[in-house]
Amino acid sequence: MKNILYPRRDQWSQILKRPTQTVKEIEATVNEVFEDVQVNGDRAISTYTKQFDKVMLSSFLVTQDEIKRSVQTVTNELKAAIQMAAGNIEKFHSAQKTETIYQETTPGVVCWQEKRPIQKVGLYIPGGTAPLFSTVLMLAIPAKIAGCQEIVLCSPPNKEGKIANEILYAASLCGVTNIYKVGGIQAISGLTFGTETIPKVYKIFGPGNQFVTVAKQLATKFGVAIDMPAGPSELLVMADESANPSFIASDLLSQAEHGADSQVLLVSTSNTIIENVSTELKKQLEELPRKEIATKAIQNSKSILVKDFKEALALINEYAPEHFIVCTKNNDFFIDGISNAGSVFIGNYTPESAGDYASGTNHTLPTNGYSKTYSGVNLDSFTKSITFQEITKTGIQNIGPSIELMAEAEGLQAHKNAVTLRLKDIK
Repeated sequence: MKNILYPRRDQWSQILKRPTQTVKEIEATVNEVFEDVQVNGDRAISTYTKQFDKVMLSSFLVTQDEIKRSVQTVTNELKAAIQMAAGNIEKFHSAQKTETIYQETTPGVVCWQEKRPIQKVGLYIPGGTAPLFSTVLMLAIPAKIAGCQEIVLCSPPNKEGKIANEILYAASLCGVTNIYKVGGIQAISGLTFGTETIPKVYKIFGPGNQFVTVAKQLATKFGVAIDMPAGPSELLVMADESANPSFIASDLLSQAEHGADSQVLLVSTSNTIIENVSTELKKQLEELPRKEIATKAIQNSKSILVKDFKEALALINEYAPEHFIVCTKNNDFFIDGISNAGSVFIGNYTPESAGDYASGTNHTLPTNGYSKTYSGVNLDSFTKSITFQEITKTGIQNIGPSIELMAEAEGLQAHKNAVTLRLKDIK
């Protein structure tokens, strides 16, 4: 990690840059795949699956027999762990249900708001170097709680044409409707347009690499909603001399091992902590099976020494991290002051990996600074709010004259007439 000591504020934007490609560098490829899938459907999906995943498939749909065989290969210990995590995720997301909002705004005018599930949702589950079966729990469980009718899952196949057994087990546990062996841009385009095999959905969820992120953004041009732009993983740790250097190093590496394009930052008011964490990083890195990937990510990462907590908080809010760990003698200062973060982890005994797996919060979070404007996935992500209103004769008499005046002032005579006719009928 590169050490940066007391950077000036006008240097922050350069220091806090993510190690990502620009959209222009990859959108040509994404557009090409989208256009092909829109016209040629399954044939195009098959071509790109062979090109990108190095496997030729006769069918994309995972059969019930495949799921049953896969479930049997998952150990009972892992099944129990997944079930425990699923229980916590279900508890936390079930608690997010809200009551109907009901209000009489004026005598005779009743307005209310109710949540309705999005009927068709697509879940993208990365495969690649680490099949993220935990993401199945994070997306399928709230979709099920919300009442989504059709929950479609896409995940890239391995070179044997299979999806990881753990992904299939988690999907069967959470009530996924159909599972397809399709990944990358072609999966997102298939969910966007629909093909002979893959159904078109109303909203697409899930993290992915930069190509998947751009593909999701392109999907919105064709009337499909997305959860958020969620690209390469990132973590920022705020620590002072009260923090445990070995814990901090383990958290930084837990995100660095996601991918070579991941980024981790350490912000501190203590140069001693920075030095001690650096020593721990080198020691722990040597023992990681994914050492090569984590090493590349660490090369994109920085330790930043700041003068005080106030400056640290300003820098953190500017960066807007996906994951934010705070381990200081005054955590409340950061808890109260953080405005831009996907998910916050507090204290020495709250590792970021707890949120990735089993504490109950959702790990599908906005990256690349999007936590300034986006929330992480939650129960509301799978619903939309519909407003209702009912007006009695007394109600239209109470608000009708105001509507008439406002409509006339805007030059919308038909709007005025819709009220005037009713008022005359009452008289």
